Amino acid sequence: MKKKREIKKVERTGSSKTSGRMSAQKTDYEEVFRNFLQTRGLKLTRERKVILEEVFKYHDHFDIDEFYLTIRQKGLKVSKASIYRTLPLLLECGLVDEVKTTERQAFYEHIHGHKHHDHLICLSCGRVIEFYSPAIERLQEEICKKSRFKSLRHILEIQGHCKDCAGV
Repeated sequence: MKKKREIKKVERTGSSKTSGRMSAQKTDYEEVFRNFLQTRGLKLTRERKVILEEVFKYHDHFDIDEFYLTIRQKGLKVSKASIYRTLPLLLECGLVDEVKTTERQAFYEHIHGHKHHDHLICLSCGRVIEFYSPAIERLQEEICKKSRFKSLRHILEIQGHCKDCAGV
């Protein structure tokens, strides 16, 4: 029997689920995506806009199948192919990030307007735990400075077994 994926919710500093906050961000992230698409000679189509809006309604990690089912349950007309084509664009323009829990499984989360964080990923149950460490961030900055390297972004994913699966 396949274990159900569990995402441990953590409080994100600076995020808000209130409708006022979302509408203020909506203009911002839609504008970012529209500008990005224009640089590629692409348009913000109806399907892309629906996908963008639905991505920003999620406040946890999601996979493509779960995302597609949610959209369909809402009665929205978006093809799975459009989701597969749009997510890489959202990744490339920095609105969405990808978290790989295994070689074949990936989850996504919108990151625009949220503080940076890293992930602990359980290889047994797929649980994703978000964390932030100022010490790790400082160490990365020191390494980049020492190497005279200009960092644009980073992804830290620590893979192992959560306390439930490890029996700790």
